Amino acid sequence: MTAPQLRLLSGGAAHGVVDALAAQFRAETDAEIVGSFGPVGAMKDRLLSGEPADLVILTKALIAELAAAGHVLPGTCADLGRVRTGVAVKEGDPVPDVSGGQALRAALLDAREIYFPDPLRATAGIHFAKVLDRLGVRQVLAPRLRAYPSGAAAMRAMSGAAGSSLLGCTQITEIMITPGVTLVGALPAEFELATVYSAAVCATTASADLARRLLALLTGDLTRSLRARLGFEF
Repeated sequence: MTAPQLRLLSGGAAHGVVDALAAQFRAETDAEIVGSFGPVGAMKDRLLSGEPADLVILTKALIAELAAAGHVLPGTCADLGRVRTGVAVKEGDPVPDVSGGQALRAALLDAREIYFPDPLRATAGIHFAKVLDRLGVRQVLAPRLRAYPSGAAAMRAMSGAAGSSLLGCTQITEIMITPGVTLVGALPAEFELATVYSAAVCATTASADLARRLLALLTGDLTRSLRARLGFEF
């Protein structure tokens, strides 16, 4: 007998938590999570274009928009936690100082290549592009910038790239689940981005009970310590 499937559209920031809880959810419900992960803007567009989904995880602001428009069930919105945007290097490489604006600027200028997510649709990518502009280095760094569809893809690419002096920027949860990269730290306070991620049950779901159970698992107190280990803050 085929196991029931729970269809999920999610921002990449929650990928690690979903993967970590998939086996528990399967054991408790016999259902398999079929998840798609990527930039929140792309996930929202897929939902609005009619792609079937039972649960959605996006930024709190986007979930609120969907709720106001009736695309998620009333009373089902719940927060997973807050995710900061951070800086990463390849595992084993020297860790630069990124504690302040000038230190971050120097680290970027010293980097041979810089990996980050989509500057048009990904939460961290949009923000990082603004940081480059504020630091006045976007133009000079343009030949060294390596943009990828998601933060996870950017970190995987950096991990597999040859050589050293590589720098990455994306959400900390995506850095922490990628083998071969090391979290340097969050962006300095003057450039900080802390994004709250929320989940909600989709209005068109045919599996509302299953979706509510996954929602409770992802956002409940019993998994709070797991989410913290994977980069969420509260």
